[in-house]
Amino acid sequence: MFDMDVRLEDIDVVRERTGVSYSKAKEALEQANGSVVDAIIFIEKEQEKQEGVWTENINVKGSELLEKVKDIIKKGNATKIRVKKGEKVIVDIPITVGVVTTIFFPYLTLLASIIALAAEYTLQIEHPVQDTTGVSNSDIENKH
Repeated sequence: MFDMDVRLEDIDVVRERTGVSYSKAKEALEQANGSVVDAIIFIEKEQEKQEGVWTENINVKGSELLEKVKDIIKKGNATKIRVKKGEKVIVDIPITVGVVTTIFFPYLTLLASIIALAAEYTLQIEHPVQDTTGVSNSDIENKH
């Protein structure tokens, strides 16, 4: 590998889109010869290899947080939701717990959304990797 200058702005874009550390973003940019898009694709492919799960990052304002979480739960294609503020993980929710909380404790979710109104957060959503047949790894595991 060669030593190349990587712009901080490019590292920030890769980190914002993928949620990786500065060192991982820099490494991916070096692998991609400075191309931000290729670096993001490189990171996505690496994440897909890990434990049959891929992670999606969505930046949301506090006022949008609860609605976005409900939308993700309704779609039913996620296994875990992680709410982060900067690098700090605020809450890590297995989806089944999120469903129970949303259905049975609406006042708790309302309170959480009121507290979160002024801040900006990143939602990290873990999804099972789908194979070409459309059957996820978790579907296969649940049948055995």
